[in-house]
Amino acid sequence: MDDRTSVAVIGLGIMGRRMLEALSSHDKFYASHIWDPNADAVAKARQIAPDAVVPDMAELAIESAEVTYLACPPDPRRLYAMMAADCAKPIFLEKPLGINLAASRAMVTHLEKAQVPAAVNFVQATGEPLAVVQAALQSGEMGELVGIDIEVSYAQWPRIWQQEADWLRFKAEGGMTREVISHFVFFAERLLGPTMLKWSHPTYPNEYLCETNLAAHLSNSEHLPLNVFANVGGAQPDKQRVLIKGSKKSFKVEQFSELWVSEGDAFKQIVRPSENARIDGLHVQLDHFDRCMRGEPHQLATIQEALSVQEKIEGMLAG
Repeated sequence: MDDRTSVAVIGLGIMGRRMLEALSSHDKFYASHIWDPNADAVAKARQIAPDAVVPDMAELAIESAEVTYLACPPDPRRLYAMMAADCAKPIFLEKPLGINLAASRAMVTHLEKAQVPAAVNFVQATGEPLAVVQAALQSGEMGELVGIDIEVSYAQWPRIWQQEADWLRFKAEGGMTREVISHFVFFAERLLGPTMLKWSHPTYPNEYLCETNLAAHLSNSEHLPLNVFANVGGAQPDKQRVLIKGSKKSFKVEQFSELWVSEGDAFKQIVRPSENARIDGLHVQLDHFDRCMRGEPHQLATIQEALSVQEKIEGMLAG
């Protein structure tokens, strides 16, 4: 008999299978049930979690496990989250929280009324870069916060490793703004507090496909700026960067988990990801989700924080 907490993993694409790998080597959780409508995805997931039960319906997986982890696309994710809440199951959701603001607000209200532990997987929430920058800001080491810039650039979207998630290329649910920039808006709001969208300009190739360019400007209650620049196209390496500007020191986050610092000179790297950074990061997320389930303090993104991010993201995409 396994004394770890059983988890139903709903959605077995790239993120779902990464979580399965993390669960397979975690000391508090394990994947007891898995489900996806795509048979190929299920077959790939079975190689990682051969002992997990594959029921006929997602509902059966949710009912059978103690915890629900949702890595399916945003629209069904909302329905499964409310279903899990009705079953009194703690819920760990992938981001973005959703694509329809009214629906997401209703889901947040539903989860709050159910009073189930719930958190959203913004991976930087429990990472060292955010902790270091927060400490430098709180101690006065970086001086006054001046503003934050988010810069994202890709040769193609979806990226090669995302090709099987075909929905990512469509305007309806996909795009780099929802998938990547949402992470960095979350990061920025942990430092700036809630922001307001002042203007945005997205560019779409047609009415069906997702954005290829985006510029946006937001600010917090103290009028500190949050600028967003994103584009797709051209022979180039991926760029995913957050620049946090202080009057004494500035920090730069590269590729989610690298941290660099400058006092006006060249940036110097001070945080390097471990050799197994992806799984290590998910293990830390799961540790914090265990605290969330127990009602203890944790650093994971709350559903309210995720809703705040979604409001900014959908506002940007609407222009």
